[in-house]
Amino acid sequence: MPCRIGVLLSALLLPLGLVPTVARAQPAPGTPPAVGAVRAERQQITQSDEFIGRIQAVNRVALVARVTGFLEKRLFVEGTEVKKDALLYEIERPPFQAQVDSAKANVDQLEAQHVNAKTALDRAQYLVEKNAGPQSNVDSALASERSLAAQIEGAKAQLKTAQINLDYTEIRAPIDGRITTTAITEGNVVSPTSGTLATIVSQDPMYVLFSVAQRTGLDLRNRYAAKGGFAAVVIKLRLPDGRIYEKEGKLDYVAPTVAENTDTVTLRGEIPNALLPGLKPGEVGSRELADGEFVTVLLEGVQPIEVLGIPRAAVLSDQQGDYVYVVDAEGKAQIRRIQLGQSTPSTAVVTSGLNEGELVISEGLQRVRPGAAVSPGPANPAPAISPPRAGSSKPPATTASGSSGGPRP
Repeated sequence: MPCRIGVLLSALLLPLGLVPTVARAQPAPGTPPAVGAVRAERQQITQSDEFIGRIQAVNRVALVARVTGFLEKRLFVEGTEVKKDALLYEIERPPFQAQVDSAKANVDQLEAQHVNAKTALDRAQYLVEKNAGPQSNVDSALASERSLAAQIEGAKAQLKTAQINLDYTEIRAPIDGRITTTAITEGNVVSPTSGTLATIVSQDPMYVLFSVAQRTGLDLRNRYAAKGGFAAVVIKLRLPDGRIYEKEGKLDYVAPTVAENTDTVTLRGEIPNALLPGLKPGEVGSRELADGEFVTVLLEGVQPIEVLGIPRAAVLSDQQGDYVYVVDAEGKAQIRRIQLGQSTPSTAVVTSGLNEGELVISEGLQRVRPGAAVSPGPANPAPAISPPRAGSSKPPATTASGSSGGPRP
């Protein structure tokens, strides 16, 4: 009954021109579907490769006792940062001070004997000159004087050794850095065989080490060698929580050998690790980077490159690879097989298979059939491109990233 009423109502309203607007707006059968399309255009991007890396301290020093004695004092707070030459431990000094005093007294005694020996030598030489004494007395006095002079040098060396051992009773920080917990507490006997008392790890700057496949290493070399080598790239870090570290680093080392078991090459960069505002050295979280921390390394080119780019949403894939739909001169959609290079989440970089200026369908792909006519219209605007690196006079460029140097579809 409702269906009959609807048919009768339409029949009555049709002559009066009162058919609803929605019904009249529907496209007739066979009308080409509307799609959004963009022109393939040249644009600048910043090349970027991602690797897994580990933060490593530039300097690391294990503190070890160099003399044997009782550990009397620990003069630092565990986990804080210490300055170079800061006094950290004190070993009992009296035994070593006594050795210094004894060695010094021995030197004084030998020097007094040496003065007497020189006087005897001068007297013997005078008597020989006056024909009042034998030459043998001169020879004996000379030998005694030289022997005492040699003994004095040996005694001074013993004094120096005793003084060095006395100085070793004070264990000082050889570098600036953060110190670990102490392994041996006050009151214990320490010696060179006691092992590490504590370790100091430098904080600023830090190294970041990462491995790349040999093939990727060759690609990086070919890409940047002619542009300045190490100076042609900068290092950025993505922290474990997903944030991009605000400081940039520089590449400073490539291992001369390839690891046999993994066929990889180790690269190293140096990056600042300054104190965070409002925090003191050694406080929890006072610095962003920590020794041994895993990070994602972003190796970016300094100079942007020009590539042919299209929206990432326009790229489709099947068993044969990547492809797009282009609108030909007759307004029909045609499949075009393409090769992709390093791409961003919003922009796909096309290395082959597409010409500049071609019309590529990026919206409404579910309504497109190969060889079928379409009605192209402007696609939604692409997302805004991020501003260039601070201090650069180059125009804005997107960032193309790849894992281990390979393209990212």
